[in-house]
Amino acid sequence: MAQLSEKRLFLLDMDGTIYLDERLFDGVPEFLRYVRRVGGRYLFLTNNSSRGVEGYIEKMHRLGINTCREDYLTSVDATIRYLRASLPGRICYVAGTVSFMDQLAQAGIPVTRDREQAEVLLCGFDTELTFQKLEDACILLNRGVPFIATNPDWVCPTWYGSVPDCGSVCRMLTTATGREPTFIGKPQPEMARLAMERTGFSPEQTVLLGDRLYTDIACGVNAGIDTVFVLSGEGTQADIAAYQIHPTWVYPNIGTLYRELEETV
Repeated sequence: MAQLSEKRLFLLDMDGTIYLDERLFDGVPEFLRYVRRVGGRYLFLTNNSSRGVEGYIEKMHRLGINTCREDYLTSVDATIRYLRASLPGRICYVAGTVSFMDQLAQAGIPVTRDREQAEVLLCGFDTELTFQKLEDACILLNRGVPFIATNPDWVCPTWYGSVPDCGSVCRMLTTATGREPTFIGKPQPEMARLAMERTGFSPEQTVLLGDRLYTDIACGVNAGIDTVFVLSGEGTQADIAAYQIHPTWVYPNIGTLYRELEETV
């Protein structure tokens, strides 16, 4: 706990870590105030590409947490960076939400829903999924275009259980076409590294909190930073042995973590 109390940059997953649907977890406001009080900084990291940051700001406000654009880092941010560096100017067929498509367009990424124009297939978490998008994706993949996906998450947690996330849909496309995507978001280390670059904190000062071993915790491990695995979302204690991904610490939830941190102040 002494080592954890020295952390100053807290990279926080949201779904399953901070809240579940419209329910903010116990202890979150107190935890965020603690980070500010000790001179730290928190950034909300999410693989969810289905909504823009404005949607997250509005949701957090509904839950009683005031945030701004600079408090967030998303898989869309990382994807835009990747596309600019690796596939500049290429027209992307977006198998994702209208919000995802708008975020890309506003960043200057050429986007389309016309498969005849497309030079890249770009998949995200799609709450507006249709069979037409799946058919278009298969046609493009069989044509040989690059296959990029924002995140490998199998499911997105909800109040009633889970729904298929980007990773599940990509697995379906891989089964149909034999093509594997290049995933951009967590567990790749880029989001954590970008967060440290933007804030100026060192790896030793940084910790990542999340409820999924194979995305959140793996991202921290791959970036060389400490991690906290919370059991308030998708992941369970048994996952550690199953995935052989080892977090630095394990807590039932963020409220329990806050109460222990508070005792060190």
